[in-house]
Amino acid sequence: MNYIQKIWRPLSRKDGTFIAVIQSITTLKPKQLHYYEKAFTHRSTNKKDAQGNTISYERLEFVGDALLSAVIGHYLYTQTPSGDEGYLTKMRSKIVSREHLNEIGKELRLAEYMDTSIPVEQFSDNIHGNLFEALVGAVFLDKGYTACQKFIYKRVINTHVDIDALEGKIISYKSLIIEWCQKEKKTFDFKLCKDNGKDRLIHFSARFILDGKTIAKARGTSKKKAEEKVAKRAYFALQSQISK
Repeated sequence: MNYIQKIWRPLSRKDGTFIAVIQSITTLKPKQLHYYEKAFTHRSTNKKDAQGNTISYERLEFVGDALLSAVIGHYLYTQTPSGDEGYLTKMRSKIVSREHLNEIGKELRLAEYMDTSIPVEQFSDNIHGNLFEALVGAVFLDKGYTACQKFIYKRVINTHVDIDALEGKIISYKSLIIEWCQKEKKTFDFKLCKDNGKDRLIHFSARFILDGKTIAKARGTSKKKAEEKVAKRAYFALQSQISK
């Protein structure tokens, strides 16, 4: 049983536990631990560095996003020599999609090691992907490009990338149905409104309207989620027409 399985939040930064967790996740020995500490720190802690700058994972998340795009872009370029620019862009988007990175972050249980003043269960699923991107950024700044590339291969490409399966995967039903509507010169609209109902969390109700007729309805905890959910329902409701 490894450290990821045995240790539960919160982790002390002053003993060897945190270092052991980082080593278990990355299979690398950290040189500059402060990068990893920052990668697991949420801005709700209100921590500041010596210059008064906020300490949080957000800047590292930005770096990690760039590294993931570069490494995966290179991988796709070498592995799919017949793919044009549009194909490569779509495939990279599928691999680094928020849903995909959230799955990886959950699998690694990264949120369990986050330093935050907000209960973890109150965060959206995106926190898992955000932390993973921040960890990628920390590995890059601590160990360099080659080590970061190996980490991305280990945790993303070798374990989660199947080119054939990804080719048929839909990452945005909203984009797909908008593209179809525009191609077929259909009049469409997404209608959104707040819908608190009896839920503790704010929800949004969404309707997809095609040529003046409501095709599907859905609810979500954000506008984006509600629109994507209603688009997916509309896609399957219209699949016989879309597949022609």
